[in-house]
Amino acid sequence: MNAEHLLTHFDRLTDAPDAIPRLRRFILDLAVRGKLVEQDPSEGTGSSLLTEIERGQVVLLSSRRLKKTHKLEGLSFSDVPFQVPENWALVRLGQALDLVNGRAFKPSDWTQTGLPIVRIQNLNNPSAAFNRYDGEVKEKFLIDNGDFLISWSGTPGTSFGAHIWTGGPAVLNQHIFKAILIGNAFRPHFLKLAINARLLELIEQAHGGVGLQHITKPKLEAVVLTLPPLAEQHRIVAKVDELMALCDRLETARTEREATRNRLATASLARLNAPDPDPAVFQNHAAFALTNLTPLTTRPEQIKALRQTILNLAVRGKLVEQDPEEDDSNQGKLRSDAVAETYDVGAFESRAALFKRPLNWAIEPLSRVASHIVDCLHTTPKWTEKGVLCIKTNQVRAGQLDLSSPHFVSENTYKARVNRLEPRRDDILYIREGGVLGVACLVPSNTRLCLGQRLMQIRANDAIAPQFLELCLNSPWITEFAAERTTGGAAPRVNMSIVRSYPIPLPPLAEQYRIVAKVDELMAVCDRLEASLAAGEEARGRLVKAVLW
Repeated sequence: MNAEHLLTHFDRLTDAPDAIPRLRRFILDLAVRGKLVEQDPSEGTGSSLLTEIERGQVVLLSSRRLKKTHKLEGLSFSDVPFQVPENWALVRLGQALDLVNGRAFKPSDWTQTGLPIVRIQNLNNPSAAFNRYDGEVKEKFLIDNGDFLISWSGTPGTSFGAHIWTGGPAVLNQHIFKAILIGNAFRPHFLKLAINARLLELIEQAHGGVGLQHITKPKLEAVVLTLPPLAEQHRIVAKVDELMALCDRLETARTEREATRNRLATASLARLNAPDPDPAVFQNHAAFALTNLTPLTTRPEQIKALRQTILNLAVRGKLVEQDPEEDDSNQGKLRSDAVAETYDVGAFESRAALFKRPLNWAIEPLSRVASHIVDCLHTTPKWTEKGVLCIKTNQVRAGQLDLSSPHFVSENTYKARVNRLEPRRDDILYIREGGVLGVACLVPSNTRLCLGQRLMQIRANDAIAPQFLELCLNSPWITEFAAERTTGGAAPRVNMSIVRSYPIPLPPLAEQYRIVAKVDELMAVCDRLEASLAAGEEARGRLVKAVLW
């Protein structure tokens, strides 16, 4: 498969996260292997250019710009891990370039005016701000347009590698070599892509291609470069420019495609979440969203938004039909204010006034629909290697308790921590403090546990099903209210009186169970979408790797 044919069909694969960067790398690989353009015997050989390097060394030595020569000892094609055209030659980077490191400028050297100091971030991002220097500086540290630079610290694919400077007169900072071409064997733009192709390969072999990397001068000088005839170098650069422009268009198309999907997904969910929609219009929006779930949800954050929409519709009575004949006697099975823990009446009333109640629904403060609301002990438990489970906040997920990495306390510690209320099945654990708050999950069956810090325990009474209360606490209706009422700055928390005032929608009990069943069904669809998305990304990634080496 040639590169142009691959690019013609590559848009099918560009949803893989690293597809286009891999394609750019693939193009460079083909360029330095002689696979992008045809070889023409009339253009001469790369071997004849080695004499140009020898002449260049003589000239630079005589002008004292070069301190020593680098012998052009014979290299064989086995010195590179790929096949090279017969009319090409090989040369080490240190034979073709003389490298001068930049000056180590300190912050105390910086001035308000003067020449810009070129640092690694300026190579990586042309719009990055420059520090400046207006003092004396040696000529070897001065650069101007067209100068060849090699940054020897950085990350693969960003500032690390070869650059041709276009920013005007400047001074060079350390971690960047000013590279003086020896002779006329290389055209600068071909040399740039030849160096970058080999350096990325070497860095990935040595370090896995992640994180900040450094390459020493001796190691850099030892890199073996391929050397085609000059005319072929020109043709290779032209072809690379053409293919990289096509990569740019693929990248732009992918960005626009993702933006369009984003807008459609956002608009679709926004219509579903709109307050007081016309029932017929809502049904049309819901049908559209359900029909187009797969094409609209192509990223994890879109599925997360879909989950939140499902919970929002659930607690507003839009997932299942209401039955006017349904028994709503559960709405009278509340704790009286005389017995219930005190709550912020004003906070409850102002939030509840925003809720449009469906037929046969009520809305009550959490303090009335719970039989117990207990805060944890505000002490750090003494951990043990085994014993009774003690839950940390990072184990509490929305609708799920993660026990994959359990933590334990002794029996005595357990008894002290459950003194006010011993957790049991279908009690709700709730995070009201910390960086992630407003998250609730049920206690699983046959699970003996106690609460660590920053957790609350909520037990539903007969007015509400624990599963319905859990999804209410995780729904945007409550989480947005909690976020509005969060205090504490660096240590965020929701005060107990606010938690107790949470306005909990209260449908008839039978409808609560129908809502819970419908939410479970739709969340299972989300699970399948998520699994399909992950599997699709993995498959596309494998295919990209297979096609692009």
